[in-house]
Amino acid sequence: MNLSHPLGGDAMARFRGLLEPALREAVSALHPWGAGMAAFALGWSDADGRPHNGDGGKGVRPAIVMLSAEAVGGTAESALPGAVAVELVHAFSLVHDDIIDHDERRRHREALWKAYGVGPALLAGDALLALAINQLSGSPEAMKYLSAALIELVNGQTADMAFENRPWRGPNAVTISEYTAMAAGKTGGLLGAAAAAGVSLGGAPELAGSMWEMGLDLGVAFQIADDMLGIWGDPRRTGKPVYSDLRRDKKTFPILAALAADHPAARELSALLSAGVSGEDSLRHAARLVEQAGGRAAAQAQADRHLASALAVMDECLPGATDLRALCASLVNRAH
Repeated sequence: MNLSHPLGGDAMARFRGLLEPALREAVSALHPWGAGMAAFALGWSDADGRPHNGDGGKGVRPAIVMLSAEAVGGTAESALPGAVAVELVHAFSLVHDDIIDHDERRRHREALWKAYGVGPALLAGDALLALAINQLSGSPEAMKYLSAALIELVNGQTADMAFENRPWRGPNAVTISEYTAMAAGKTGGLLGAAAAAGVSLGGAPELAGSMWEMGLDLGVAFQIADDMLGIWGDPRRTGKPVYSDLRRDKKTFPILAALAADHPAARELSALLSAGVSGEDSLRHAARLVEQAGGRAAAQAQADRHLASALAVMDECLPGATDLRALCASLVNRAH
């Protein structure tokens, strides 16, 4: 997902200058075929192995690790193993997510499974995960939070998939509290691990628990913002078709909030979703009903609440960490 960084080009270039060589060194341990797929997933090459200068991701999670370390008096270099680990886990999760969701595009080009096949892509994702774990094998305090994030990630992804088999309305419909728990795990776990690993590797492990909780709240806000982009986002920014989440009947926050409203548009939306949304006109109408029923406004308000909660914890733990604060806020504000 493209977003502009409030840190400025110099700061992000400094972090990338540290991160990429360390990532390349980690990937070099793989079998050549696996290393080639990892290079494709990380945006370094095309499917034929030729150098690629496209979008390999913005490096938000590694930046959170390094900024958190610097905020407690450590150095970005001291936190580099954590930065590499969270970026590798993020890459692993995207590889597997695209397979699960049958998404054929990632960052304006073919998804890894589409370029190489499902089996090889699964193996490449596993390789990225193994490399991530190896990065923190000598840092048990940071590894504790990466391990917790992996459990949260898998549980959150499982819940998200299970939601697809639940009805839109009625006693078995997905609730807002269930959605929140899913988002905290699927998206918040790795953000929490990034912040917790950063302060641990930077020399302040006593702050790790609070920063982990901060990341869970931030993840809910981030996921809700992502949900908004999944319905109303510009494909030139998101790299995915417009109304992509509506096409897949995803139980996202704006839709759940709209259906819960006492509004004529909510009732019409319920009937439309139950009958099945297909075709551009139907998708456009569904998106309009979500907005009319208040789903978009409710999503923005809920994202803002979770972001405020996350930033309050950050301000208490890391007063003066203005760059980290601005970066975290940008993850949610990109949906405005």
